Amino acid sequence: MPSVLGLLEAREKKVREEVARLREEADRVQAALVAAEGALVKLAGARETVAEVLGEQAGQSGELTRSAVAGSTVPHRGENAVASVLAPEYQHILRVLAAPEASGGMRVKQILAGLGWEATPTRVEGVRSRVKRLAARGWATEVAPNVFASAMTTALAAVG
Repeated sequence: MPSVLGLLEAREKKVREEVARLREEADRVQAALVAAEGALVKLAGARETVAEVLGEQAGQSGELTRSAVAGSTVPHRGENAVASVLAPEYQHILRVLAAPEASGGMRVKQILAGLGWEATPTRVEGVRSRVKRLAARGWATEVAPNVFASAMTTALAAVG
């Protein structure tokens, strides 16, 4: 008759092997997830660049531009520009940056929290690229490295 300790040791060895196998599988899945997220960021950037180039060409040829939809290019902000010309995802970011709690500026993870989104690496980089684009086109300002505010808010603060 086998001893109780012997049975427990055999069971423990079997469970340890299962844990090791599952850890290897989790590492493999995690590596595949990181690679897929990287490809997604690259594809989104490529799509935005192509849309931007096509938008510039349409503007140069005198064609009418369509109303803002998801994936639209971000136009440069003029004196009388309104946020409704921006795609919805950019409008949401500007609303977060214009909120009273954002008066001193916000980091990307704070913007994500304001949007109600989880701070996954893909989302962080996606919002970072969008807010940088908004800053480059005059809709937002980078008040400190990686700290952003609405251009409307900073203009009002400079006046007041």
